[in-house]
Amino acid sequence: MKRLRNTLYINQPDRYLSLDGENIVISCEGKEIGRVPLHNLEQIVTFGHAGTSPALMGKCASDGISLVFMGRNGDFLARVEGEVKGNVLLRREQYRIADTPERSLNIAKSIILSKLFNSRWVLERSIRDHAPRIDIELFRQKSAYIQSSIKSADSADDIDTLRGIEGEAASVYFSVFDDMILQQKEDFSFMRRTRRPPLDRVNALISFAYSLMASQCAASLEAVGLDPYVGFLHTDRPGRRSLANDMVEEFRAYCDRFSLTLINKRYIQPEHFDVREDGAVKLNEHGRSVFFEHWQKRKSETLVHPYLGDKLEWGMLPYVQALLMARYIRGDLDAYPPFLWK
Repeated sequence: MKRLRNTLYINQPDRYLSLDGENIVISCEGKEIGRVPLHNLEQIVTFGHAGTSPALMGKCASDGISLVFMGRNGDFLARVEGEVKGNVLLRREQYRIADTPERSLNIAKSIILSKLFNSRWVLERSIRDHAPRIDIELFRQKSAYIQSSIKSADSADDIDTLRGIEGEAASVYFSVFDDMILQQKEDFSFMRRTRRPPLDRVNALISFAYSLMASQCAASLEAVGLDPYVGFLHTDRPGRRSLANDMVEEFRAYCDRFSLTLINKRYIQPEHFDVREDGAVKLNEHGRSVFFEHWQKRKSETLVHPYLGDKLEWGMLPYVQALLMARYIRGDLDAYPPFLWK
């Protein structure tokens, strides 16, 4: 099993990254301010625009270290990729499945069933942990609706029907999202899901979490030899990492729960966000630092994988699911076992 290694987050926009032997050198205005050994890194995520040396990019590509460039507002820009890994037969079979509606639907169903199951678990956990502070009957109604959606999704005949079921269930789930915000209500309220751009602090927080998770999923798929741009639920579009976006669906509830924890435990504060002239709300530099601190801690927490039965770190889940996806595509598994959170 692959070992969980660290992610280096470069949060300041004026940092330049270069290579010295087996170390990353971090510079500001031509002066070295720090260095980090490469051997214990699996990913570098940089929000800066000062630049990265070609030598470091080449080293990351050859050593399998994912180097991700994000905009200052947390939007994905690019990812450095080295030589394509895995054998061509795996990717050719992936493309065959993507071009066969019936086979794509089977995988898409597993992914959506996982998303709905995990979303329902977030509601059920709120009932269990915060019964005196929420409308239990309302939450039970929403949970029951999502449970019925799971059955409907399992019997969907085509991908459009499946997407419709998922969309309705997501609306029901997010209709009580604001009720799960138990602290800082005057500063963190949720009316509806807004994406491009996020229009409130809660949407900004969960969108940022989704974006980071998508980068982890893309790197994991690449590591096991799959093409992160060819998916089964999300259609092909130039520049869109469709398979990575597919896999993120399994972890959206995890990102949601993490975001709620940051708010309810007051780790994230109103001053950690900026509002642009167009109304878009984004985490600022300080907010990202707080987010990364707790995100990294959460990645090292352990759980028992529901399918494998092995104890592993949260940060390993995207890689494990990518590995299971590859095994299914190769024909080693009868069905793709999605991540079901409990």
